[in-house]
Amino acid sequence: MRNALIQAAIELAGEGGPDAVVLRAAARKVGVSATAAYRHFDSHGDLLGAVKAHGQQRLVACMEAGGREVHGEGPEGARQRMMALGRGYIRFARQEPGLFRTAFCRKALGGVGITEDGSVIEAGGASGWDTRSFDMLTETLDEAVAVGLIAPDRRPGAELSAWAMVHGTAMLFLDGPLDALTEEESGYVVDRVLHDVLAGLAAA
Repeated sequence: MRNALIQAAIELAGEGGPDAVVLRAAARKVGVSATAAYRHFDSHGDLLGAVKAHGQQRLVACMEAGGREVHGEGPEGARQRMMALGRGYIRFARQEPGLFRTAFCRKALGGVGITEDGSVIEAGGASGWDTRSFDMLTETLDEAVAVGLIAPDRRPGAELSAWAMVHGTAMLFLDGPLDALTEEESGYVVDRVLHDVLAGLAAA
């Protein structure tokens, strides 16, 4: 029954975002009582965390799909991989807005800290931070440094600036003025943002 309730909650998230993920509503979808449903989850946060994990998995799949299309090596290959990951991230947000919002809802996401050199570290209670989507970004940035695309002294904390710009763009498509753009215009905006991220980090 737990899996059925999670699937129902995933559908609720797709329809209405994290606020729609309510155990009683999931129980109604499955056709069981709320009392029976509560036997399978310690709390509402337990259910929300399961849906969040699914959302992160779907996001990763969308990012990986774009990355698999890139086969180049060296600086150009790393640049194309960064662009592909960013496009996949924004594509998922636009195709699955409710699930995207749930994947990053604050109730189920931890925080981070920053070291003196600007590197990102997990802060207390950051159990939801260690996601594959974030790992993919850090790995691709490390590759970009290794092949000379990004200056080593620009690497510490680069995942924050890159993520903030891409995530911010995604939210502007969902809740801001970018939602009225045509597909051609949207493609231009996404590529321009990703180009500017890389240009700001580029080695001299």
